[in-house]
Amino acid sequence: MKQLFDDVSFKCSKLVTKNYSTSFSLAVYMLSPSIRDAIYSIYGFVRFADEIVDSFHGFDKESLITEFEDEYYKAFDRGISLNPILNSFQQTVKQNNISDDLIQAFLKSMKLDLIKSDYHSKAEYDDYIYGSADVVGLMCLKVFVAGDDKRYEQLKDEAMRLGSAFQKVNFLRDLKDDNLVLNRNYFPGVDLNSFDENAKTAIINEIEEDFRVAYEGIVKLPIEAKFGVYTAFVYYKKLLKKLENTPCHEIGNARIRVSNYTKAGLLAKSFVSYKLKLV
Repeated sequence: MKQLFDDVSFKCSKLVTKNYSTSFSLAVYMLSPSIRDAIYSIYGFVRFADEIVDSFHGFDKESLITEFEDEYYKAFDRGISLNPILNSFQQTVKQNNISDDLIQAFLKSMKLDLIKSDYHSKAEYDDYIYGSADVVGLMCLKVFVAGDDKRYEQLKDEAMRLGSAFQKVNFLRDLKDDNLVLNRNYFPGVDLNSFDENAKTAIINEIEEDFRVAYEGIVKLPIEAKFGVYTAFVYYKKLLKKLENTPCHEIGNARIRVSNYTKAGLLAKSFVSYKLKLV
């Protein structure tokens, strides 16, 4: 039965999420069961593409990302793929009417990581973030609103700002690996070899404004999605605060993390806020 294969495919996407990101996996678990599988499938797709360009050193990354894209479109046309990640994702795309321009924008940013190491202008920076993060937020929003196009249009700007905030926090957290391992600098006008507190403060202020706008959208989300998205929001806000309190030279030399103990505390506080209708 194909249904069994489809069930296994979505379970594979869930496994990818749990193994690659305990924090995101926890946030997805806080979503309504009716939408979890779709979000797992989106994460599985974007994670595999990201892994190709970031981690598969010693392999032909360009060929791999091209094959990954080609196989996705074959899966979409056929309605099936023996790659379980692509099989689950193509179903989510069809069931939630996720437009192809979002997928193309995402793949464009992934391919830029193969050929571009520095972003010299805000326009380049914004374009990369749109493709690598904002559109992922929009894909998830498509699932959250369950076909309500009016609600989607009302919330899309805030969803994009949340995606931007998450991505910029990741950039700041991963400063060491991006600079020393991948030889990338996403922040325009910032010299990572002389990264200082002024540069860090400017980046944090920018992220804080993204979070401020994003929160306005979170409180308007459907009940099925609100707590899970708020959980991710609170976690990333805590990570940003930790980065703010970390000297700039330490950010450039180590990957800053939030402990599992702290994550558990944040989840408890988020649940209380949610139940008291403070969100």
